[in-house]
Amino acid sequence: MKNLIVANWKMNPASLEEAKNIFSGIKNGVEGTNNEIVICPPFVYLAELKGTALGAQNIFYEEQGAFTGEVSGEMLKNLGVEYVIIGHSERRKLGETNEMINKKIKKALEVGLKVIFCIGETAEEREAGRKNEVLERQIKIGLKDIKLVDLGDRQNINIAYEPVWAIGTGNNCGVEETKKSIDFIKNLVPNARVLYGGSVKSENSGDYIKNAGANGLLVGGASLNAEEFVKIVKSAE
Repeated sequence: MKNLIVANWKMNPASLEEAKNIFSGIKNGVEGTNNEIVICPPFVYLAELKGTALGAQNIFYEEQGAFTGEVSGEMLKNLGVEYVIIGHSERRKLGETNEMINKKIKKALEVGLKVIFCIGETAEEREAGRKNEVLERQIKIGLKDIKLVDLGDRQNINIAYEPVWAIGTGNNCGVEETKKSIDFIKNLVPNARVLYGGSVKSENSGDYIKNAGANGLLVGGASLNAEEFVKIVKSAE
């Protein structure tokens, strides 16, 4: 099973020219890697970037209709998108619920997209000793009524463990704590690849693969620097 390294550009960069430059730097730098690389740019750049697997940062659970501002699975599929991030904490903060996430995952699988399903606890939940309770609830509701075949060898569902308190803070989760969380997730969903995300950089990325048992990484800010992202990919070899 290959490690899955995902670049989540979020709402960056500001121009198509910048996006193409970063994309080109990554594509050239990771040539020949044994890892699976997916780049998730903003929607507006998806049609302009070719040569490496693409992912979207969100999906809507309905198809055509009166849904202003939303993007459907069919639209993404027709653009050549292969993956979609669902349930990111930054979406949850905007009101996305576990039930909505479940519907989005079902829709993504229905149209043939592979899922990067994000879960993670807040600082308050962690301090209260409720981490495993939170992760289990997010998984059980998020994957409710999804057939086990979708968690098989094709890796249609990948789970990204992203502790909310570590995202974009520079305060990454320690390797030992991450390993415990990844082991807990793998016990609940044995066939899924489990990624780590949260202040990932080249100095710590290799440890999450080699010592914490992660099957890949979901990289945020560091993925906007092509040279840094290439280092992260190579550290996961």
